[in-house]
Amino acid sequence: MVATPLKLFIANKNYSSWSLRPWVLMRTLAIPFDEQLVPFGAGSQAEVFGSFSPSGKVPCLVDGETVVWDSLAIIEYLAEAHPQAWPADRGARAWARCAAAEMHSGFFNVRNLCSMNCGVRVRIDPWPPALQAEWHRLSALWDEGLARFGGPFLAGSQFTAVDAFFAPLAFRAQTYSPALSARSNDYLARLRALPAMQAWYADALAEPWRHEGHEEEVRAAGTLLQDLRTSAAR
Repeated sequence: MVATPLKLFIANKNYSSWSLRPWVLMRTLAIPFDEQLVPFGAGSQAEVFGSFSPSGKVPCLVDGETVVWDSLAIIEYLAEAHPQAWPADRGARAWARCAAAEMHSGFFNVRNLCSMNCGVRVRIDPWPPALQAEWHRLSALWDEGLARFGGPFLAGSQFTAVDAFFAPLAFRAQTYSPALSARSNDYLARLRALPAMQAWYADALAEPWRHEGHEEEVRAAGTLLQDLRTSAAR
């Protein structure tokens, strides 16, 4: 009997940072799945995504009769069958879970003032102090993991869930150019160079859709310097 493949429901690759996390982990670890991309629409998220996601949000993983509708829960669900999703070393695994949980539940200024929009470049001037402080904390966290576990990834030599949780920040840093340490910038460049990240980025630039709410977030963030995306659908 052939097993039913996992289905991962995501939204626009240009905007959806939450969708990127399980997607890049599954692609990088070669966990088979069927991608189900549902673009943001004119209505509320609950209206657009409510037919498949109990929370009305993405990402949402469907495994036969089982539905998992939160990015961290999806990764923990995957790790039950694919333990390589987290570091093998217990200490590194504990650190990685703490760092991923901090990202999952915090950094509200980064989320709100530097929303993910892969295809544009934006200048923020002046930088709000609270936003600068959060990027400083992120840089310190990345530097700690890289120094403590030897790199090139946050918890050691292998890409794991903690790297997936910070993958959207690699695109955000490319868009907004926050002040980070050299070690952190090198780490984010390594993330962007991953084949899965390159594939996501290429798809994001090619998307024809625009969502006004996400576009307004970019306009509010600062001065638009460059838009690398294909022309929007008419």
